[in-house]
Amino acid sequence: MAARQEIEALAELSGGRKAAILLLALHQDAAARIMKKLPRDKVEEISREIASIDRVDPEIRTEVIREFYNLVLARRYMDMGGLPLARTLLQKTLAPEDARRVLESIEHQVHKQPFSFLQKTETENLLTFLHGEHPQTIALVLSHLPSSMASEILVGLPTDRQIEVITRIANMDQTSPEIIKEVERGLEKRLSGLVAERFERTGGISAVAEILNLAGRAAEKAIMEGLTEHNPELVDEIRRLMFVFEDIIKVDDKGIQSVLKEVENDVLTLALKTASDDLKAKIFKNMSERAAQLVREEMEFMGPVRVSDVEAAQQKLVDIVRRLEDAGELVIMGKGGGNDMIV
Repeated sequence: MAARQEIEALAELSGGRKAAILLLALHQDAAARIMKKLPRDKVEEISREIASIDRVDPEIRTEVIREFYNLVLARRYMDMGGLPLARTLLQKTLAPEDARRVLESIEHQVHKQPFSFLQKTETENLLTFLHGEHPQTIALVLSHLPSSMASEILVGLPTDRQIEVITRIANMDQTSPEIIKEVERGLEKRLSGLVAERFERTGGISAVAEILNLAGRAAEKAIMEGLTEHNPELVDEIRRLMFVFEDIIKVDDKGIQSVLKEVENDVLTLALKTASDDLKAKIFKNMSERAAQLVREEMEFMGPVRVSDVEAAQQKLVDIVRRLEDAGELVIMGKGGGNDMIV
């Protein structure tokens, strides 16, 4: 099938059909985990599509997977720096036609995003406006804002209000369109309005982690200490998501050297099994040439290992990083509070 025919055939498929093809391409366990996170109406729609599929043309399956990957890539770029950065990076990363199609899809999603009009409001004005709102309203609004903007607003709230809002975001799952509409109407009287017509999956532990990652260490510490008194299990869940293994690349070189002093070679070798090339390079740069060569050789001759063992080793490194950061012995670049002086 020619490339043009593949694109045309893909354009004719509904979103449900594409989702069904993508899930069929995945391992059954992975597909099942994804289905569990979808609203019931979407599960029913996709299940009907899956049941109706006899066979999938390999070229179409490849195009569906490629489209999904491109959309995930675009969302990552959006989270990094908004639509302008996403547009620039996609145009550099993808073929012109692919970049155009992905951008159209992303722009459509952005324009439909609830409370998107608030992104045009100055953070200081928005903070003043939200200051007197109910914590649940603030939580709903912050869940729909970019993490960087939500973090600025959170830091500007009183500590007791911060803890209450964070708790509500963490416990938030799905919000009906009626509730979103009602909140938006109230805000529309003073700012502007946007009507949402579908269920939105918002909040959750990951949203809290993203916001706190950018809030700065002082605000993060105060909020986490407050949460520990009431819900220590929630604190543990947030911490696991706030800093993941690949984020070690953000640790300064001196910090990497401190971490390496506390980790055994066999644990490091196992942890690096699935690490990105950039992270491996960062680690090896901070080791002696001989030590780095030994780890490379061990990795080369290492046989198959359980994913759970790799993840456990990676978590050990993450725990060391978090402990050293709490003790002020290393710096994680790119986190909030970057204006603090290091002496």
